Amino acid sequence: MMRRFVVFFSAFASLLVVGPTTPAHADQDPRLGGAQIFTGRGFDTCQAPSLGTMAAWTDSPYRAVGVYIGGRGRACPDQHHLTPDWVRGVTDMGWNLLPLYVGSQSPCVHSDRKRRYAIDPDRAWRMGVAEGRDAVRQAEELGMLPASPLYLDMEAYDRKDARCADVTLTFVQGWNREVSRHGYLPGFYSSAGSGVTHLQQARDAGERDLPEVMWFARWNDRPDVAGEPTLSAGDWQPHRRIHQYRGNVKETHGGRTVNIDRNLVDAPVAVIG
Repeated sequence: MMRRFVVFFSAFASLLVVGPTTPAHADQDPRLGGAQIFTGRGFDTCQAPSLGTMAAWTDSPYRAVGVYIGGRGRACPDQHHLTPDWVRGVTDMGWNLLPLYVGSQSPCVHSDRKRRYAIDPDRAWRMGVAEGRDAVRQAEELGMLPASPLYLDMEAYDRKDARCADVTLTFVQGWNREVSRHGYLPGFYSSAGSGVTHLQQARDAGERDLPEVMWFARWNDRPDVAGEPTLSAGDWQPHRRIHQYRGNVKETHGGRTVNIDRNLVDAPVAVIG
């Protein structure tokens, strides 16, 4: 009887130690878990363009588009075109969607206008969980199914401020765990020298509940998902990276002009129901 108790306790203790974490499959091909992968050029823009503009832009080199589905820090909260019908319409045109969520921001965010959305240090985990749940709800309402990625947009912050970095990481971990709990893939967008470096350091330190996909901004006009120096070569691979290589540029295709950021994508895109 005592031996059976020891075995049971050891197994239970192992579950407590492992807990929710960066999944064991985090460095496997995401398609094994039902994800859909797009490899090629993509763009993101503050306001989801009209169906007419998206149709015109099928003449462009892009086939993926980042759309801002929610979050209190979203720069364009009034998305005039972003509806389930829009999602279905652009998907039928052959577009792949990258859902972005701009929630609470780091308390040491560099942008003055983002500081009003600062994470409360005393509620960082709870805020992350609540906003992760909201991100899932927004995706569901747009017809984006589990196995879709949801990319948390965390603007550049002072990662060398240890207290602030800890608060930010706690929020991100809470958000990731909740998104994962609902069957979605937690992704992370930030600048290469800020949030991306911080998350790589957290991964190296063995932190849990980290993003499964990394979207890094390095505006060097040299699109490359594999060679980012702040990321370890084998981490967030395969098909788990996006490089935003140029920002705030105007392009015209099919007679329609849009202000965009340019991206090279090798990562999961939304699964549309």
